[in-house]
Amino acid sequence: MSDQCEERATMIAAGDLQEFAPRGREHCRRHPSALTLQLRRLQPASELCSSDGAAGLVGSLREVTIHERQRESWQLRKGASDVGEEVDYDEELYVASNMVIWSKGSKNQASTVYKAFTVDSPVLQALWCDFTIAPEKSEKADGSDEIVEKCICILQNSCINVHSIEGKDYIAALPFQVANVWPTKFGLLFERSSSSHEVPPSPPREPLPTMFSMLHPLDEITPLVCKSGGVFGSARVQYVADYTMRIVFLSAEPSIVMTYDTIQSLHTVWALRRVKPEEQNTVLKFSEQMGTPQHVATSSSLTAHLRSLSKGDSPVASPFQNYSSIHSQSRSVSSPSMQSRSPSISNMAALSRSHSPALGVHSFSGVQRFNFSSNTQSPRRHSIIHSPNSTSSDSFLITETEPIVPELCIDHLWTETITNMREKNSQASKVFITTDLCGQKFLCFLVESQLQLRCVKFQESNDKSQLIFGSVTNIQAKDAAPVEGIDTLLVLEGSGNLVLYSGVVRVGKVFIPGLPAPSLTMSNQMPRPSTPLDSVSTPSKPLNKHLGPLEESVLLSPVPELRDSSKLHDSTYVEDCTFQQLGTFIHSLRDPVHNRVTLELSNNTMVRITIPEIATSELVKRCLQGVKAILPKEIAVQMLVKWYNAYNAPGGPNYHSEWNLFVTCLMNMMGYNTERLAWTRNLDFEGSLSPVIAPKKARPSETGSDEDWEYLLSSDYHRNFESHPVAKALRLDPLEVSAPKDDFLQSLSLDSSTLLFTHIPAIFFVLHLIYEELKLNSLMGEGIRSLVVLLVQLARDLKLEAYIDYYYRDYPALVKSSRQTCIIDQVQTGFMHHPSFFSAEPPSIFQWLSSCLKGEGVQPYPYLPGICERSKLVVVVCTLAKRMCFRLSAYFYWLILYFPLFYRCSFRHSTSVSSLAEKLVIWMTNVGFTLRDLESLPFGVALPIRDAIYYCREQPASDWPEAVCLLIGRQDLSKQACEGNLQKGKSVMLSSDIPSGAESEEDEDGMNDMNEEVMSLIWSEDLRVQEVRRLLQSARPVRVNVVQMPESSDHEYIEEKENRLLQLCQRTMALPVGRGMFTLFSYHPVPTEQLPIPKLNLTGRAPPRNTTVDLNSGNIDVPPNMACWASFHNGVAAGLKIAPASQIDSAWIVYNKPKIAELANEYAGFLMALGLNGHLTKLATLNIHDYLTKGHEMTSIGLLLGVSAAKLGTMDMAITRLLSIHIPALLPPTSTELDVPHNVQVAAVIGIGLVYQGTAHRHTAEVLLAEIGRPPGPEMEYCTDRESYSLASGLALGMVCLGHGSNLIGMSDLNVPEQLYQYMVGGHRRFQAGMHREKHKSPSYQIKEGDTINVDVTCPGATLALAMIYLKTNNRSIADWLQAPDTMYLLDFVKPEFLLLRTLARCLILWDDILPNSKWVNSNVPQIIRENSISLHATELPSSEDLSLETLAQAHVYIIAGACLSLGFRFAGSENLAAFNCLYKYATDFLKCLSAPTASITGHYNLETCLSVLLLSLAMVMAGSGNLKVLQLCRFMHKKTGGEMNYGFHLAHHMALGLLFLGGGRYSLSTSNSSIAALLCALYPHFPVHSTDNRYHLQALRHLYVLAAEPRLLTPVDVDSNTPCYALIEVTYKGTQWYAEATEELMAPTLLPELHLLKQIRVKGPRYWELLIDLSKGTNHLKSILSKGGILYVKLRAGQLSYKEDPMGWRSLLAQTVTHRNSEARAFKPEAISAFTSDPALFSFADYFCKPTVNMGQKQEILDLFSSILYECVTQENPEMLPTYIAIDQAVRRLERREMSETFELWQIKLVLEFFSSRSHQERMSRNPNRGLFMNSEFLPVMKCTIDNTLDQWLQAGGDVSLHSYLSGQPTDESQLSMLACFLIYHSVPTPGQLAAGGLEGKAGV
Repeated sequence: MSDQCEERATMIAAGDLQEFAPRGREHCRRHPSALTLQLRRLQPASELCSSDGAAGLVGSLREVTIHERQRESWQLRKGASDVGEEVDYDEELYVASNMVIWSKGSKNQASTVYKAFTVDSPVLQALWCDFTIAPEKSEKADGSDEIVEKCICILQNSCINVHSIEGKDYIAALPFQVANVWPTKFGLLFERSSSSHEVPPSPPREPLPTMFSMLHPLDEITPLVCKSGGVFGSARVQYVADYTMRIVFLSAEPSIVMTYDTIQSLHTVWALRRVKPEEQNTVLKFSEQMGTPQHVATSSSLTAHLRSLSKGDSPVASPFQNYSSIHSQSRSVSSPSMQSRSPSISNMAALSRSHSPALGVHSFSGVQRFNFSSNTQSPRRHSIIHSPNSTSSDSFLITETEPIVPELCIDHLWTETITNMREKNSQASKVFITTDLCGQKFLCFLVESQLQLRCVKFQESNDKSQLIFGSVTNIQAKDAAPVEGIDTLLVLEGSGNLVLYSGVVRVGKVFIPGLPAPSLTMSNQMPRPSTPLDSVSTPSKPLNKHLGPLEESVLLSPVPELRDSSKLHDSTYVEDCTFQQLGTFIHSLRDPVHNRVTLELSNNTMVRITIPEIATSELVKRCLQGVKAILPKEIAVQMLVKWYNAYNAPGGPNYHSEWNLFVTCLMNMMGYNTERLAWTRNLDFEGSLSPVIAPKKARPSETGSDEDWEYLLSSDYHRNFESHPVAKALRLDPLEVSAPKDDFLQSLSLDSSTLLFTHIPAIFFVLHLIYEELKLNSLMGEGIRSLVVLLVQLARDLKLEAYIDYYYRDYPALVKSSRQTCIIDQVQTGFMHHPSFFSAEPPSIFQWLSSCLKGEGVQPYPYLPGICERSKLVVVVCTLAKRMCFRLSAYFYWLILYFPLFYRCSFRHSTSVSSLAEKLVIWMTNVGFTLRDLESLPFGVALPIRDAIYYCREQPASDWPEAVCLLIGRQDLSKQACEGNLQKGKSVMLSSDIPSGAESEEDEDGMNDMNEEVMSLIWSEDLRVQEVRRLLQSARPVRVNVVQMPESSDHEYIEEKENRLLQLCQRTMALPVGRGMFTLFSYHPVPTEQLPIPKLNLTGRAPPRNTTVDLNSGNIDVPPNMACWASFHNGVAAGLKIAPASQIDSAWIVYNKPKIAELANEYAGFLMALGLNGHLTKLATLNIHDYLTKGHEMTSIGLLLGVSAAKLGTMDMAITRLLSIHIPALLPPTSTELDVPHNVQVAAVIGIGLVYQGTAHRHTAEVLLAEIGRPPGPEMEYCTDRESYSLASGLALGMVCLGHGSNLIGMSDLNVPEQLYQYMVGGHRRFQAGMHREKHKSPSYQIKEGDTINVDVTCPGATLALAMIYLKTNNRSIADWLQAPDTMYLLDFVKPEFLLLRTLARCLILWDDILPNSKWVNSNVPQIIRENSISLHATELPSSEDLSLETLAQAHVYIIAGACLSLGFRFAGSENLAAFNCLYKYATDFLKCLSAPTASITGHYNLETCLSVLLLSLAMVMAGSGNLKVLQLCRFMHKKTGGEMNYGFHLAHHMALGLLFLGGGRYSLSTSNSSIAALLCALYPHFPVHSTDNRYHLQALRHLYVLAAEPRLLTPVDVDSNTPCYALIEVTYKGTQWYAEATEELMAPTLLPELHLLKQIRVKGPRYWELLIDLSKGTNHLKSILSKGGILYVKLRAGQLSYKEDPMGWRSLLAQTVTHRNSEARAFKPEAISAFTSDPALFSFADYFCKPTVNMGQKQEILDLFSSILYECVTQENPEMLPTYIAIDQAVRRLERREMSETFELWQIKLVLEFFSSRSHQERMSRNPNRGLFMNSEFLPVMKCTIDNTLDQWLQAGGDVSLHSYLSGQPTDESQLSMLACFLIYHSVPTPGQLAAGGLEGKAGV
């Protein structure tokens, strides 16, 4: 009986026993499928028999269940949350036949199914796996770190399905039969199943690899290579092809594989890593050498096999199924049977990686990639190999094959030693890695056949590069499982006992309440086979797995599962024997997660138990951690084991007594006799005393004794009670404690043989450091008091006077002088191990800080990594605040050297740090310090940190990481940083949702997704946005207002109405281009709905009867295809609404394809728009090909331009090929002539220009140069619309050489500028060089040009090409070529229109000369014109003979228009006032001119063209600003519909209107080179005459303005209300040659100037917190803000109202109390606080502590104090100082009442005072005196004065005596102890020991 008690004594009680059944099983039962019937039989037998009770039925069902059970399996893992916080639940993956069920559940079984998958064939295995996508393969290349895709993989017979959490599905076909899949750190690892007949190969053949890896479901399956050390250290790299090697275990962290060799019966461990390039090469070379001799045989068998496959055999039936050649096609196509099964694979997933350069290898799979053959042919196919036709294809195959490049490699690490008696099947059935309590790692593997658990210790080498394996320890075990949560493992011994081990140290048996201990199971002990009889505790379980007849009956008896555990303790064991006879015993362990594990019992039920934690109280955890760190590992483990047993004994202690138990346990281990020591004897365990500590405790008497009373008197409780104010009030006399009995007077000595005796000093010092650490956490006050008692005892016994004095000063009430000491023999002291770091003076963190603040020299502070983290933080903070050099080694000495030194601050390089405070704050966030930690720091220590935070809050940098901004309390910045970290896709939209239905009228005009909220802030005074919407809408019928004349007939009247409608339709068709500009990038489409395209309405309504007027009535002639370009523009406008940040994929683009052919033009435009906003890159190449083969002209134009715009400047080869097909000049001369429509050729040429923009690519430039002057061909080809082709070539050439000027590398022989000059002014045609000269031999039959250049065709292109090549180069010589001619003779040779282009080109080259005034504009007009020009207002004409007035007048207007247009380019998007005024003046002049009598000379058409050009220039300068004057001009032009006003002019006017409101005011134009090129294409100043006119310029190019638009709107958003608001910002420009550095104040939301012109942007106070964005370091931060909608978060300061509510700032609260800091602060009404802060805590503080109530009496004073403190805190905006103020006030009051039982708060006040008087603080205050005061200047002196007074009074009232006796070392009066301690602390009085050392005796008194 006694040994059973003993056995139970060291047991560990397991917690929370629960029945366990996999969650998936129940879900399967409810799963609606044909499997339900079969699954129902999965019910375990026990459940069935409980319902039926018929034994026969169970017998019959038994076979079924065993058979079915094999089809279900499950695995569990610790729950992982998305956010990364700690979660405590299990996730389960359950597999049954074709189903996989993934469920997540909490501890108490409240689990839910997360996902369920059903596949077509039975699931062989399901597992979790994380794939990493390397950054270059993913589409988003912005994140530098790898993207991890969390996936679930389901293995079937012929394929593996991978489902990622994001919802991507992949199916990968398997080229061989897989025996096993393992998840690794990199991807999946497959083991090929080796068939039984695979014999060791005959010498010439190389075996096939057996292990393969797949790093991503879209990558190939590649073989694994291994690198094993050779005999002479020459490591050879080869494929893993050893079929005797099986994987038994694979771990991701550390990345290792364990294999088992079936022949040698040995386990081996390998390291798994990515293969290095040089190893890849060796393997490939090696395999080639090996491969050559048997090529013929290999390939022939292969071809035969492939051929048989192609005949359509099902792959699975093939006899070759073991070899990796089943799916010979490439993986993406997969086998025929697979194809039908994977409709769900998402296009995106397939596409996103299809462009990846997969090591440059074409996708082959199957054996043809290995140069090895299958080892044995199947007998059935032998004949084919020798068949005559098989060899014919050999040569072909050999050239095709290419070896697969391996991706993973395994390195040999360790093999177990060979023992002489090794059983054949000793393969490990279970392998896991476990850590022991001291952090040593073991790899454990269970060899079931020998009932052994073998544990190998391993550790990382010092350089972390490899793992070093140690010795093997064997533990007898039937089963085992790791308990990760507490670093232990559970072992099921052969005897049926569950034992807990830590590493290889036995901790103790586990006692499971409700399951009987196996020691007294069945009375008939049966000998176990193969082992000798054990002691009493053999189990009743015979080893054979099939249950004998005996247990059949056992199983059927009803077993009470969970018994009341208390009953177990009371009754003796023997009484329970009857119950245990039927005992169930533990069969095996499975599914360990954290600290939970499932036990499989012998009756087929499962229970899940929890292994208890090592400690729950924070204090005990800290102490254990510290002691563990300081002791040698072996001793530490023994100590922890003893503690664990004591703590977790059945019926163990509860939370409160845990500390007492720990103290007793620790002191026992140090050799104390805790029974004899008074205070430990009285420690209360509130529960059964654990037998470890008190093995023979006598049972106390029921009645009580004198000792009990004495115990009460000497308890802490009594002491606290005595000092209680009630006791004083009642004037109770203190009770005398009778002298302790004599058995305590004899000195107690320590037992020096105990475990920890020699380490007492080390443990004491560590506990002292923990004590100092706990002082820095104001929540651990209880713990400190408990700890100090233990420390005092140890200090006394170690005779450390300095420490005793130190503890007395801290806790005068706790440390009484009369306490027991235990004598330690001098002899024994010699055995003690005094560590080197032990200091005689106690290290004190407060003292250290205090010296630091005063600027005295300081000793390094001891630091124990992992334990003294706060002390470390505080020390660093202080050193930083003192501006010491930042070398922490001077401030810490490291107790334990092998901990990493991490004191080098890791600043992000991007982060800008200037001052010390900023360094400090950033350092704190780097070490993970948060606001909650700050709140628990004591106020004195926190003050320097709060001060730094306060300082940083005033002037933060805009690019600090989110955590820093949170720490300094700037939510506006942290939110900004947080949005900045989102992927580009998730841009933040503020758009207010417009209720649908309310505006059914306006729904279809295509402009209702604009962000009304922001626009109403930008243009708040009027309704200009509605007006723009009205002008640009094209979806409603127009009003046709024609008055019927009396003389006209009805029929004539109808015709008149229709003609008028035709005129109006010219305007309607021009509107969509402008609408596209207005709604640019304003909408995020829903991926499940089509994009709404508003219809283009070309009908009219005639008043008064509102009759419909239609053009299709047949009354008048309507041009054919009139609306086809208009609907193209309409499609573009709709597509441009889509913001670049939207989530769109290929499928959605195709899904938008219209069903009706009429809408094809709109879809063509939609495709072009998608290219312009960058989404067309997502369209699959296949679909692009589809669209182009349709041969629809518009679709081709839209697609080619779109794709090129999306690939701007990339020289993308695929796109180049695509474009070249459409440009005859880029095809080889021999190629077949394709019939490409002319407009498509034009689009393709521009496309080439876009793709090669700025690259100066020689061949392209040469071809384009020739194409400008392409002569017409003989057969009518190239004869129509030649102008637009020539212009396109010129524009494209300009783009290719954009801005390169004279340094066109390697093109000097082309003479580009000279050739262009010739095209511009005419002359003889040069001989056509190049390959196309054959084509131009015969001249055109239609057009007689002779051998001169046709300038009318080539001039515009050449002029603009020159302008773009020399753009901004200020090259005078080229500019002079472009000077307007200055003689009448020469003027007659140039078309006036070309003068506009020449002037424009000249000004663009002389970019820096452009000045925004009319003087400069006129300086471009040659003198002859200036002298003879008619003033714009003249009434009659001057007559002149030799001058053609018409020519002069036209030249004049065109030159002025050209100059003005260049002015528009120069100041595009700048809102430059001078430029605006200048242009506006010319625009009004032209308007007047139109109505002047002289207009006929110049020509109405010319004047209209020039006016349109001016309007566009104005709109460019004012782009996005919505300027009212320009809007009025546009509106005026909108109304003119008759006369000369054709389609082109309307187009120009509405483009101007669109530019003015670009993107709804969010976008502006840029003046970068590429933008100017795009704008030149879009705003080419020759406008189409009618809607189908593309003769001079392709209409589609009008949309290229998108490439010049950039987001520049900055919208402040109030971070609290999350709505846009006004804020004042200050923009600082960099200095330039025209102006010095300047600042300008703007009211945001506003368009910013171009970023490269700016130096910095500041959000200005006083309403909002200031915020600085510094652009001198780079503009990326601001660019990313602008591209995400320009949202800048701002935060209102306390007491301020927003500009909307209070425009003038007269209502703010601080304005009302103008006289600052006056007596009115008293009159601060608590109700008014809501204006200052939104913090609910402050509201309630005001409510409860600042509102006067009835009969206040003395409390009034406190109330006033609180009110003024609150006022101070909220107006100075540091409400976090409120607790500090109150704590100081409370502490001082307590001192006045002399109730300070601990001096903790006094220390804090002292630190506060020292901080404010410290030098660094004073310096900072003197540097910026106007900075808000951090703490009220009047408060501290008052407090200091009060303390001084109180202590002086105490000295006068008799304190001096006790001080004297203290200094001279005599005992002091008990009542004075606490005040004395306060005095000593406050005045930093040295200890008597220090005085003696300094030579001063304490005799002199005070």
